[in-house]
Amino acid sequence: MTETNSYKPVVQTLSWSDGILTIIDQTRLPVEVVYEEQESIEQVWDSIKKLKVRGAPAIGIAGAYGLLYAVKDKQDLDTEEFLKILKQQAEYLEASRPTAVNLSWALKRMVSKADSLASLSAGKLYMELEKEAIAIHDEDRVLCRGMGESGMPLIKDGIGVLTHCNAGSLATSELGTATAPMYLAHAAGLKFKVYADETRPLLQGARLTAWELQQSGLDVTLITDNMAAFMMSKGFIDLAITGTDRVAANGDTANKIGTMGVAILAKYFNIPLYIACPSSTFDMNTPSGDEIVIEERSAEEVTFFGERRTGPEGIQVRNPAFDVTPHELITGFITENGIVRPPFKENLAKIFAK
Repeated sequence: MTETNSYKPVVQTLSWSDGILTIIDQTRLPVEVVYEEQESIEQVWDSIKKLKVRGAPAIGIAGAYGLLYAVKDKQDLDTEEFLKILKQQAEYLEASRPTAVNLSWALKRMVSKADSLASLSAGKLYMELEKEAIAIHDEDRVLCRGMGESGMPLIKDGIGVLTHCNAGSLATSELGTATAPMYLAHAAGLKFKVYADETRPLLQGARLTAWELQQSGLDVTLITDNMAAFMMSKGFIDLAITGTDRVAANGDTANKIGTMGVAILAKYFNIPLYIACPSSTFDMNTPSGDEIVIEERSAEEVTFFGERRTGPEGIQVRNPAFDVTPHELITGFITENGIVRPPFKENLAKIFAK
């Protein structure tokens, strides 16, 4: 039996070495495994926008490292000008994906760190910012393992677990959020089945979740999104766990489009639905899901399946990348500090007041 505290999945999403950020290009999966070195902040912006790197925690980590590219060659400037450029470029990077709160959180943390060290020279400030970005990366590994340990007791021998989109190793630094309990349960020798929704229109469940779980030896079955109701009705699903990109102060949760449908189905079939996320994904400044900005993506993602056109030319298209699951449909939040249960508004307020 593998020790769960030392278990690592096969996939490594991103790395930082000798001042270079390297990511796995998730748009090429599962056909090709391609690692791509990032050479500029513009390339990092593009990689985030085009979903080469995706998943709220991974985006935050990539954003922190990406910000370093913006000021790496500015270390001979005076500190005031250095800070001005840093803040401008943080705003630029944040615009690449507006819904995921981790990106904003990581960039604000980097800027706040710089402001607190404004007495240093630009060169020394850069070195401290690099340490901060590495700390964000290292802390995410700890957070993922904490979520895994918090959620692992939910997984029992013989059950079926449904997940939607990708909240796995590819979305974070290591174990994932929603998949962290699954990886640790697998390492502990538990026998269970994972059902991965394909997650239209970009198929993150099929291309990414199914692939990474298969690579790591878990018992995973791929289903299309519209099969979830049937699988639940026939008793194949006992538990649903997803990740999230942003949680409002009342517990309303923004995640990949289709999550709200999974939540409604789970409620109907009396299946517990848990959302796995680190503390940084809770946005206590946003009262409810009504205030969460939902990214609308290009029509081509809907009118094409791969390179084949599946919708008529000139057709009107809506393509919201996320939906908001009302807090009433959520059983609990799996965090690095345990499981948060209803009433969410009151319990989250107590937690963050500390």
